[in-house]
Amino acid sequence: MAQDLRALNEKIEKESTFIPPLLEEINKVMVGQKYLLERLIIGLLANGHLLLEGVPGLAKTAAVKTLSQAMNTKFQRIQFTPDLLPADLIGTLIYNPKDGVFLTKKGPIFANVILADEINRAPAKVQSALLEAMQERQVTIGETTFKLDEPFLVMATQNPIEQEGTYPLPEAQVDRFMLKLVVTYPEKDEELIIMERMARPSGAQIEIKPVVSGQTILQARQVVNEIYVDERVKRYIVDIVFATRQPDKYKLDLKGLILYGGSPRATINLMLASKAHAFLRRRGYVTPEDVKAIGLDVLRHRLIVTYEAEAQGVNSEQLVQRVFEGIPSP
Repeated sequence: MAQDLRALNEKIEKESTFIPPLLEEINKVMVGQKYLLERLIIGLLANGHLLLEGVPGLAKTAAVKTLSQAMNTKFQRIQFTPDLLPADLIGTLIYNPKDGVFLTKKGPIFANVILADEINRAPAKVQSALLEAMQERQVTIGETTFKLDEPFLVMATQNPIEQEGTYPLPEAQVDRFMLKLVVTYPEKDEELIIMERMARPSGAQIEIKPVVSGQTILQARQVVNEIYVDERVKRYIVDIVFATRQPDKYKLDLKGLILYGGSPRATINLMLASKAHAFLRRRGYVTPEDVKAIGLDVLRHRLIVTYEAEAQGVNSEQLVQRVFEGIPSP
């Protein structure tokens, strides 16, 4: 066992060499936001889509765009608007009168990194058009199904304010996102650096060089899959998710506060994200601390609170914290 872990740690050291130069390029634009950047890389490593929420101006779009520029992969930014149609996203069939046949015109979804900007500004039918692509990694246009190239990652942004003219994401759509990240304001010293760095004449751009290939990401994912998870840690993950569904069985005082708990997809994603978190720490095994560190991002958007919880001013994040406090670590 020790020999296997040693060999795995050597693999991790080798396959994680792309992370420092990647962060170095991103930090040419980004200031601070260590939490956000780490979670973006976890999404890459764990093959999971990300939902970024924060007020306007917190560099959500800039973070995703800079990450994509530092990768030698195809990037598409899609601005979601109320008049957007599913065909604008996935593509459509166009009739060619000369030949009398329909030709397939692929949409912007055919890329490696998709930035779905302000995703909640498009109606449900457009949001649902993403479901097949996000879950099955494929798109159907007419009667033909097209496989999407790997790596394929959707990073969506939304604002928690300006709710007029927005369409709340359906639960089925939200559940497809591995992580939901809440982006907060920078510290005072960080904002001073942001001002000095970004308050420059119009048109002056910071050059970002691609330092990572898509193949490098895929190789790193293979190593992430090999990371060891002890049986006790596996049961700890399952207990956490089950406690969101049946808190009474775990003696948690959450009666009447949770309408729906985490789905089996939450369990799967908590395991995958914990492995990616361990990979970033150059470790060949998952610890309960990895699970705790990433657990809030995996679960905050999967818990549906009751009206009673809302009346008490209790949100899903507070409930997730109480679950982690109530379940003993192995």
